[in-house]
Amino acid sequence: MAKIDDEVKTRFQNNKHRLLTNVIFTSNWITGLTNSLFKQFGISREQFNILRILKGANDWKTMTDIKILMIHKTPNTTRLSDKLLDKGLVERKRSDTDRRIVYLRITQKGLDLLLEIDTEQEKSEIFSFLGNISDEEAGHFSQMLDRLREKHD
Repeated sequence: MAKIDDEVKTRFQNNKHRLLTNVIFTSNWITGLTNSLFKQFGISREQFNILRILKGANDWKTMTDIKILMIHKTPNTTRLSDKLLDKGLVERKRSDTDRRIVYLRITQKGLDLLLEIDTEQEKSEIFSFLGNISDEEAGHFSQMLDRLREKHD
């Protein structure tokens, strides 16, 4: 891939402007790659996110907790969970004490799908770009991204 200056055909005022544009451009590029992967499995990135949250919880999780933990904040979590339910990837129940509280849990079929996606991602040429950096570099880069958000959390 070309340098960001060549990709967007512009000159930047300074390196901070270059960084911001590069982060946004690269985020959109990675989103395109991941959307292509998830499409092969009939789910969206938001549905994938819900499945990952539920896998990590390893138990029932309230819809409210899921909304809070989602990477892509979206008002349609109920619709997303309905689609996962229809596919047999999650199960749903209501609280016995408060019918407004809805719980989700990942099914074995959902866990199997995540394993399939992980396997495909590992062998996919699409994600070979991760080989361009070391694990140590990835850790440093992640810390830098965390620092960018420090004042805005």
